[in-house]
Amino acid sequence: MQISGAWRLTARVFLPFAAGYYLSYLFRTINALIASHLSSDTGLGSADLGLLTSVYFLVFAAAQIPAGILLDRFGPRRVQSVMLLLAAVGAGVFAVSTSFLPLLIARAMIGLGVAAALTAGLKSIILWFPRERVALLNGYMVMLGSLGAVTATAPVEHLLAWMGWRQLFEILAVATGATAILIYVVVPERRVVPSIASTPATLGSVFDDRRFWRMAPLSATCIGSAWSLQGLWASPWLIDVEGLDRESLVRHLFIMSIVLSCGAWSFGTTVHHIKRRGVGAETVLATGALLFVAAELALILRVPLPSILPWSVVAIAGTATVVSFAVIADYFPPELAGRANGALNVLHFGWAFLAQYATGLILEQWSANDGHRPLQAYQVAFGLNVALQIAALVWFALPRRRSKPADDSCAQESVGLYEDSVILPPADDDAEW
Repeated sequence: MQISGAWRLTARVFLPFAAGYYLSYLFRTINALIASHLSSDTGLGSADLGLLTSVYFLVFAAAQIPAGILLDRFGPRRVQSVMLLLAAVGAGVFAVSTSFLPLLIARAMIGLGVAAALTAGLKSIILWFPRERVALLNGYMVMLGSLGAVTATAPVEHLLAWMGWRQLFEILAVATGATAILIYVVVPERRVVPSIASTPATLGSVFDDRRFWRMAPLSATCIGSAWSLQGLWASPWLIDVEGLDRESLVRHLFIMSIVLSCGAWSFGTTVHHIKRRGVGAETVLATGALLFVAAELALILRVPLPSILPWSVVAIAGTATVVSFAVIADYFPPELAGRANGALNVLHFGWAFLAQYATGLILEQWSANDGHRPLQAYQVAFGLNVALQIAALVWFALPRRRSKPADDSCAQESVGLYEDSVILPPADDDAEW
């Protein structure tokens, strides 16, 4: 790939999809900062707030497989632009809603509209860039997208000082619509000719893969829980348990979001380099899971550490999608990329919904004292998540040796599929190889 062509690909393919993922991350995490405003304006309790925020994950999860099929069939350019228009409408409806049900519907529309933001970006990387660069570019994609989490802290707090959350969502609606148009106009098309192989390129071939079901529970329980915590429950914990004031809370959330962005780059770079040395991305996934569980236990057990340290690890764990999708890229061929990434994302966001909503329900079992929940409530809610993550980690580790022969045959088949796939050149000659 020539240097000039690489820069054109970056400008015309990579950056537009990164902008879409940036908005997705911003919508995902912004409720953590505006939660108090929503509660005061609409009278939402913890359970309602948990449901309102987590319905994003529920709809997002439900849309992953259909979105993946659409991405494989119609390409990321058309699918992403249409879906982002829906998110723009949802943001506009959210801005003018005054009660719980319209807010819930609007939040669901946003979740559906940005459901393909990451998988469309990953699909475009697989289609347009060399295979050996996929993990590194995935890291850059998540790093740039996670700047949406950075925006949803101190920058949004400054905006809220001179405009309401409703005006903010009006701006987001316009920005999302503009990004949809940008992707449709700027991004070129590229088609994949399916490989000729014995294994059909269907969703069933993803779900029949034993390697998928060995790594997916670990990826889902860790990444989904990290999203749940940073997207909503970090804020109440820091107020109720750590006793932070508003200024300190925003500072903590800002640091977490910066660390999150750096974590995505670190994961991508690490996977890129260790794979060149013959080490699998699964090793990075397991190591990240262990660190995440340790950080959560440090919070639950009140280990005498600065709170920002374990919360930073929680933030980094949310970017482990970079590792998980690098594993998926090794398992499946390009024509299955949308379905395979979508299947894994179903579990990521499905778990995020369950963890976020269940945490709210558990917290509701303890009465609030002057608006604050007791430490025990958070310990029970967070501890349940940790127990399930440990179970998934054990499942990931134990079957490795037992399933290796079957997995090896699948791996050979997948590599063959990947190598036999043909990516046709672009319709125009702007993007060079």
